[in-house]
Amino acid sequence: MLNSMLEHQKCVLNGVKEDKVLFRKELEKSYKWLQPSERQELSKWLNDKFNHLYPDAINSVLKVKN
Repeated sequence: MLNSMLEHQKCVLNGVKEDKVLFRKELEKSYKWLQPSERQELSKWLNDKFNHLYPDAINSVLKVKN
């Protein structure tokens, strides 16, 4: 069950990738719910998978939350 919330949030973010506003909203929620180690893993995953789509949203959420 380790990282189950992380995996859940990855699925959610993957599911809303077509809507920038919803993507950012879910990303902000993810950072509230995840533990620091999970946040680091999510950051790497986001940069690999979505940085080409929403670099501004990702960077602003990561910068504000870190």
